[in-house]
Amino acid sequence: MSERQAPVDLSPLDRRIINALQGGFPLCDSPYQAVAEQLGLSEAALLARLEEMLERRVLTRFGPMYHIERMGGRFVLAAMAVPEDRFEEVNAQVNALPEVAHNYRREHALNMWFVLATETAEGIDAAVAGIEADTGLKVFPFPKLKEYFVEMKLQA
Repeated sequence: MSERQAPVDLSPLDRRIINALQGGFPLCDSPYQAVAEQLGLSEAALLARLEEMLERRVLTRFGPMYHIERMGGRFVLAAMAVPEDRFEEVNAQVNALPEVAHNYRREHALNMWFVLATETAEGIDAAVAGIEADTGLKVFPFPKLKEYFVEMKLQA
């Protein structure tokens, strides 16, 4: 797991791009072109800036948020108590799985927390069983009981 990144200086253009993309992304044939025009840029320039921000890890992800359950899938937050001397080994095993979306180390008895996302509801049970078989450790899945939407827009 990587250490926390130091703060990055953003150019005024990067700030404008981030602010423009935090909501209301256009649903049209050429959404990047539409955003670029709004910002007074070419589509190629906008895409280049986004790629550069992703490479520098100013942005860690840029993409849509899906309601996976509406598409027949499922996701859960899961945790494991991993012995310290096996943490890196188990971390590599868990992260190698395509069902693992995020993985975080925590200072807690359950010191590894990750999100499992599967195309079918039944896929979660199979993923949990696979991780337990591969690692020999118990996985504690915490399914979502209620969904909340909190829109948080950051002034970049």
